[in-house]
Amino acid sequence: MEDSEDRIARPSGGRTPYRRGGTWPARVDTFLADGMRPESVERWVQSASILHSDGDAMDIAVADGRMVGVRGRDVDRVNRGRLGPKDLYGWQANSSRDRLTRPLVRRGGRLVETDWDTAMDLVTARSRELLDERGPGSIGFYTSGQLFLEEYYTLAVLARAGIGTNHLDGNTRLCTATAAEALKETFGCDGQPGSYDDIDHADVIALFGHNIAETQPVQWMRLLDRLEGADPPRLLCVDPRPTRVAEHAAVHLAPRGGTNVALLNALLHETIRHDRIDRDYIEAHTVGFDELAARVADCSPKWAAEICDLPAARIEEAAELVGTTDALLSTVLQGVYQSHQATAAAVQINNLHLVRGMLGRPGAGVLQMNGQPTAQNTRECGANGDLPGFRNWQNDSHVADLARVWNVEPETVPHYAPPTHAMQMFRYAEQGSIRMLWISGTNPAVSLPELARVRSLLTQDRLFTVVQDIFLTETAQLADVVLPAATWGEKTGTLTNADRTVHLSRKAVDPPGEARPDLDIFLDYARRMDFRDKDGGPLLTWHDPESAFEAWKRCSAGRPCDYTGLSYAKLQETSGIQWPCDDRAPQGTARLYTDGFAWAHPDVCESYGKDLETGASQEVVEYRSLNPDGRAMLKAAAYLPPHEEPDERYPFQLTTGRTLYHFHTRTKTGRAPQLNGAAPDVWVEVSVPDADRLDLAEGDLVEVNSRRGSLRGRLRVTGIRPGLLFVPFHYGYWDTEGGSGPGPDAAGRAANETTITDWDPASKQPLFKTSTAALALVERGDGAPSPAPTTTASAPVPAGAARPTTGGPAARATQRPAAFPHAHEEGAQ
Repeated sequence: MEDSEDRIARPSGGRTPYRRGGTWPARVDTFLADGMRPESVERWVQSASILHSDGDAMDIAVADGRMVGVRGRDVDRVNRGRLGPKDLYGWQANSSRDRLTRPLVRRGGRLVETDWDTAMDLVTARSRELLDERGPGSIGFYTSGQLFLEEYYTLAVLARAGIGTNHLDGNTRLCTATAAEALKETFGCDGQPGSYDDIDHADVIALFGHNIAETQPVQWMRLLDRLEGADPPRLLCVDPRPTRVAEHAAVHLAPRGGTNVALLNALLHETIRHDRIDRDYIEAHTVGFDELAARVADCSPKWAAEICDLPAARIEEAAELVGTTDALLSTVLQGVYQSHQATAAAVQINNLHLVRGMLGRPGAGVLQMNGQPTAQNTRECGANGDLPGFRNWQNDSHVADLARVWNVEPETVPHYAPPTHAMQMFRYAEQGSIRMLWISGTNPAVSLPELARVRSLLTQDRLFTVVQDIFLTETAQLADVVLPAATWGEKTGTLTNADRTVHLSRKAVDPPGEARPDLDIFLDYARRMDFRDKDGGPLLTWHDPESAFEAWKRCSAGRPCDYTGLSYAKLQETSGIQWPCDDRAPQGTARLYTDGFAWAHPDVCESYGKDLETGASQEVVEYRSLNPDGRAMLKAAAYLPPHEEPDERYPFQLTTGRTLYHFHTRTKTGRAPQLNGAAPDVWVEVSVPDADRLDLAEGDLVEVNSRRGSLRGRLRVTGIRPGLLFVPFHYGYWDTEGGSGPGPDAAGRAANETTITDWDPASKQPLFKTSTAALALVERGDGAPSPAPTTTASAPVPAGAARPTTGGPAARATQRPAAFPHAHEEGAQ
C-alpha cells in the first residue's frame, strides 16, 4: 500500500517500472482522515473519480455515516489502484459547512431559503408560462461534465421530447467539443479509437497540447513507469510551457500560439515526402489522400518554422520520431482544442495516424482526450448538443428511431437545425430570445470567456435563471432559483471516462440537509410538468438510477456506444468495462476500428461533417458522394492566422489552463485543505527574457490587461516561451470578499475576465488560448514567491538560469526549483 501523505510534494508517488508489452503493476493508494485507521472503516463503497477525466476507480471509506477516506481499486484496468492528488483529497469538500442544504429563491433582490415545493412550483410555473407565450425555444438547459450518465439521459429526454427545445448543451463545450467533432470529421462518429492500455505497448507517444502530468495524473504515473522500465517509449511533447512531459521528451516543440495547423501540416508533409506511409492501409480504409497530399505539398519544415517560431531542424526531428516508429500513440487535449483552428488541428493528428496505418492495434492509437470526468456521457446521452446514442440529427431515420425509443412522434424531437451550442445559447439569452436558463452543475460566471459580459447577461431582469449545484457559486449568486444538489458519494450512477471505460459509483452517505440527487430533481420536474408520450403515458418511465440506466441501454442498443451488455451487477463485480459492450463483445471492447470504419457509412454515421474553415454543415448528398462505402476521411486544412494578433498595445499572447491541484472553478478542490494549500491563489507566468525586459521579478504583483478586462496576480518566472503569458483558469471569487466578482472598473482574479468571445467554427468550442494581453507592474513583491506550485509546469526558473528553448534532457537542469520555500521535488523518476 502506497503511503499517500506526501502526495502534494510527490504527486506521482513511487515508481513501479515495467517493460513494453508488460502489465502495469498494481499499487494501492490510500488516504484516510486524521485519526482514522483502516480497521476503523465500517465499509468501503465502490466509486470512481469525478475530478478529472481519468476515471480512476476507488473505494470510499465510510464510518459513522460519513466519508472518512478513499483507496484505489487495484482490480481496475484504468488505474490499477493509483490515485492522484485530487482523488486523494478532493472528497473532503463534500462535508464543507457551506454546502447548499435548502432551496433558495430571489425575493426583493436577495436569495432566501424556502421549501422544495415552493422552488419547484416557481420553476414549473415559469416553464409553462414561457411555453404558452413564446414556445420551447425560449427555454434552454446548460449542464455539466460532472453528473452521471443517468442524469444526462434524463435531462436529454425531458429537454428534447418534453419541452421540445433545441437549446441543450454542456460545459463540455468548453473542454471536449473539439474531441467529439474531430472524431466525427474523421471517422463519421464519436468514440475514442484508442485505449489507455496503448501506453503499455507504444514505442513513441506524441502529446499534442496535452499536459498529461496535470490533467490525467494517474496515466502520467503509468507513463513514468514505462519510462523507467525496459524498452521505454520516446516522447514528443508539443507545448509552449516547460511541462513535466517536456522534461522527459526526446523532442519538445514549443510553438507560437495559434499555429498548430501549420506545425501538423509540416509533420504530414515530411511523413508523405519520405514515404513513411502505409499505402495499402490508405487504399483500403480511407478517402481523401490525394487532396491531403496536395494541401501539405508546400508545407515544409522551413515554411512552418517561420510561422511557428521553431527551428526547422526540430520539426524534422519530430517528423522522424512519429514517422519511423512501429507503434505510435498520440494524445490530444486543450492546447489543441482551445486554440485557433482547433478542429482542423485535431483532425490533422487523426490524419497522421491514418496515413501511417497506426490505428486499431496495441500501441497504435489516438486518444482525443476529454477534459472532464463524464464528458463522454454528455456526448453519448445527447446532453452536449447532439442526439442520444450518436444519432445524426440530419438523418430522418435516426430521428424516427429515437422517437420510437421514446414513444413520441418524430416531429416531437427538434431536428430542424443543428442543436444549439452553449456559446450561442448565451448569446440568445443576451439578446432575449431565451428567457429561462437552467444551469446544472457548472459555473459559467467563472468558466465562460469575457466574464463582464456573462455577469451582465445573467443578471438581466427578463432572464429567469435556475441554478442546480452543491455550493453557492458565483453563478448561483446571480440566480432566481437555486436548487441544492447531492454530489458524488451521495448518489448512485455510472460514469464513462476518456477511453470509454464505464464505472459504477455507489451512494456512500446521505447528502446534507434537503439536498437531492440531480436525477431526482429532473424526475420531479418532469412529473410536475406532466410530460407525456404519444400514448398518454409518462414520458419518463424510470424512477431511480438503475431503472434510468436500463432505459439508456435501450436507447444505446445497436449504436456505436452500445451498453446492452452492461448492468449494475456486472460493473459491481468487474469494475470498469469499455463500451461497446453487447452480445458480440460481452467483456467490452479495448479498441475501435480494428477492422475498418463501419460507422462512417452514410446510412449510420453520426454526422455528415462540416467545413473545417467555416463550420458549415455538409449534406448527405455531398457526404455520400465523398464516402459512399464508409471509410475514414482524410480532411485537409490550410493554416490561417489567428483572429487576434499581438500589437504594440497588447504585445503578449495569453493562454489559460489548469494546474494539477485544482479542478475547474475550485468549488470542490478549493475546499480541500491540502489542494488549496498547494495552489491557494492565482498567478501569472512569464518567461525569463520577458521578465528581464520589463524589470519584473518572482512574486511581483502584476496586472494582465486585454481588450475585454483585467486581472491581478503574483508573477511566476518560468521556462515558458517568450511572448506568452499563462494564467490558471481556476480562480473565481467565492472565497474572496463580496464573493461574486470585481467591481465594474476593478481588476479581477479570474482568467476569463480577459479571454475573448470566439469559438472554433466546426466544434463551437471557445478559444481560451487565443487572446492578446499587456503586462504591467502593480507593486514589487516582498521577496516571497508567487502562490504557484513548484511540482508542475509552473516550476520557477532559478535566477540567472538560461531559458530552455526546446525541452528534453538538456533543459531539465534549468527547470528545477531553487531556493523557494515550498519548492517540492517530484521524487525518483
